[in-house]
Amino acid sequence: MKNQKERNLSLLNINCIIEDYLNSLKTFGETIQGKYGLALLHAVKRDKLDDGPYPGVTFFEASNRIMSDLVILYGVEYLLRNSIFPFTEYAVELGNENKKYCDLKAISSNALLVGEAFNVAPSFFQGKKTHALKKLNTNFNEAKYRLLMFNSDAIDASYKPRYNNSTYYVIVNIASKNVMVVQ
Repeated sequence: MKNQKERNLSLLNINCIIEDYLNSLKTFGETIQGKYGLALLHAVKRDKLDDGPYPGVTFFEASNRIMSDLVILYGVEYLLRNSIFPFTEYAVELGNENKKYCDLKAISSNALLVGEAFNVAPSFFQGKKTHALKKLNTNFNEAKYRLLMFNSDAIDASYKPRYNNSTYYVIVNIASKNVMVVQ
């Protein structure tokens, strides 16, 4: 998993991809072990990693990418296992690098699904959500389904998304792997 890129996820490969991804995290954080105070802050924000799924970036940047990747992996796994939409494969871009127009996409003979995914602190949720929805609604008029996939701890339990018949919210708890789909 050294070079993250667009990949196709299906029921045939999702378990192996998630397992490989989690294995790549087993030593993540060893480089900051034993550091405290300013040395820890410097290491987290400035030192480049040698291992994990994102070598060559800082611990801070890798952490952001990893948390978003886990939202995508567990969210898509849920969609596939529960046949939420009429697709057997999802093209996803891991790494949070915005090389494609969207983070996930699925195509069938009569439908297009596009989605944006992120893992964000509650204080940044509204801004991130607004930006992602604008991107999906502006660039993908032909999509039958639009997904906004994000971490469950970005919102409180009382959160109710605005109804939109083509937008679905896929809310992922990466600790418990529980997923909820709301329209």
